[in-house]
Amino acid sequence: MGIIRISGEKAFPAAEKIFRPARPKNWQGESHRLHYGHVVDFSTGKVIDEVLLTVMKSPYTYTRENVVEINCHGGIVPLRETMRLVLAAGARLADPGEFTKRAFINGRIDLTQAESVIDIIRSKTEASLKVALSQLEGGLSARITFLQDNILGILAQLEAAIDFPEDDVDIESHREVQKKALEIVKELDLLIDAAVKGKIYREGIRTVITGRPNVGKSSLLNALLGRERAIVTCIPGTTRDVIEETINIRGIPLVLADTAGLRETSDLVEKIGVEKTREFLAGADLMLFVVDAHEGITLEDREILQTLPGEKTILIINKTDLAERTGVIREENIPSVEISALKGEGIELLEDKIEEIITGGGIVTPESIIISNVRHEEILIRARGHMAEFCSSLEENIPLDLMSIDIRNSWEALGEITGSTVTENLLDRIFSDFCIGK
Repeated sequence: MGIIRISGEKAFPAAEKIFRPARPKNWQGESHRLHYGHVVDFSTGKVIDEVLLTVMKSPYTYTRENVVEINCHGGIVPLRETMRLVLAAGARLADPGEFTKRAFINGRIDLTQAESVIDIIRSKTEASLKVALSQLEGGLSARITFLQDNILGILAQLEAAIDFPEDDVDIESHREVQKKALEIVKELDLLIDAAVKGKIYREGIRTVITGRPNVGKSSLLNALLGRERAIVTCIPGTTRDVIEETINIRGIPLVLADTAGLRETSDLVEKIGVEKTREFLAGADLMLFVVDAHEGITLEDREILQTLPGEKTILIINKTDLAERTGVIREENIPSVEISALKGEGIELLEDKIEEIITGGGIVTPESIIISNVRHEEILIRARGHMAEFCSSLEENIPLDLMSIDIRNSWEALGEITGSTVTENLLDRIFSDFCIGK
C-alpha cells in the first residue's frame, strides 16, 4: 500500500476533483472517516486506482490543518498517476519535513518534539527509540520550560531594579540570587551530561576489533553478530579490508569494525588493510583488543597496546577453550574478559563489560531525560556559559544592566531548543534533514 497525504486549506477541494466515492454522499461531512471509492482522471474520466480516502478536519490533525490521505495500491504506476492528478488539482510537492514543520508552526508540537520525529525514524535500537519517544512526549520541553521560568524570575527582578531606580526597587540579596543561578547551572550540567549519553544512543559507539593476525578477531565479530559475517581460517592475514556491522548491545548501537591484523607485512593488499585499521583506530570510541590465550601477551601485543588509550580499550583473551595456556593474562588499568569466540563462551560477560564502560552501568528508563540531539547539546553548553558569567558578575558587583545581558542570553538560548526564540533560517536548516512526507 502507498499513501499520498494532502494538508492545507485546499486539501479537500484538490481531493474532490479526483475522488469518486462508491456511494454518492458528502464524504467531507464527517471527520476521521474512511471512504471507499476510486481515483479518476478528471480530464478523461479514466479510473486510475481503487482507493480508501481518509478525511481529517482541522484542528484535530497532525498539522492542525485539513488533511486528506489517499490509500492506494502499492504499485509504482497507480501511485505515480495519482500523485500526478493531485498536483494537477492544485496541490504541490511537500518540502522535506514540511508536515512536521507545519505542526510546529501551528502550535501542535514544539521544536524538541518535532526533532524527535526524525530521531524515531533513525532509531537503531529499542533504547534509542525510547529516548526519541520520551522527547516526543514532551519530557525535555517541560524541563527546558521550567529552567526558562526560573531564569525569567531572576531577569524580572534585575529589569525592575534597572527600570525604576528612583523607586528604590531592591532585588533579593546577591547571595540569594546567586544561589538560584547556581541551581540553574547545576540543572544545565545534568542536561549536558544527559546529552553525552544521548549521543551514544543516537549515533552509536564506533568500535574497532583489533590485534595481531589470527588471534580470533573475525570469530569475535561473528560471535557478537550471532551469524557468520566474516571469513574465518587458520591462515594469518585473512581479513584484508574493514568489515562494518551495527549491532545492539544492551540497547546501545555499536558500529562494529573487524579490521586487518596489525603487523609488518610485505603483502601490498594486506599492507593497505593494516593502514585502514590504523585509520579506524584513530577515530574509534572503543577498542576490543584481542589476544590469544594459548600464546599469551606477546612482545608484539604489548607494542600495539602501548598505542591504544587504556580508558577506551577492553582486553579480549580469546581461545580459552584450548587445553594448553601460558597462564593468567592481565594488564594493569585495562579491563579484560576471557572468551572463546569459536564456542560463544564469555560473550555475555563481554557485553556486560562494554555496557559498563560506555554507560557506567546506567540504563534508560521511561523517566530518564536523555538528550540525543547535537544541536541541543551545543545550546545547553552556551546557556550554561551565560549563566556562569552571570554568577561571576554577581561576585564582582558588575552593574545590573550588564549582568542582565548574560541572563537574557541564557534564556534566549534555551528558547532555541523548544522553538520559542528560533529564527526562520534555523527552522529551514533543521527540517531540511527530514525526509519527504514527514
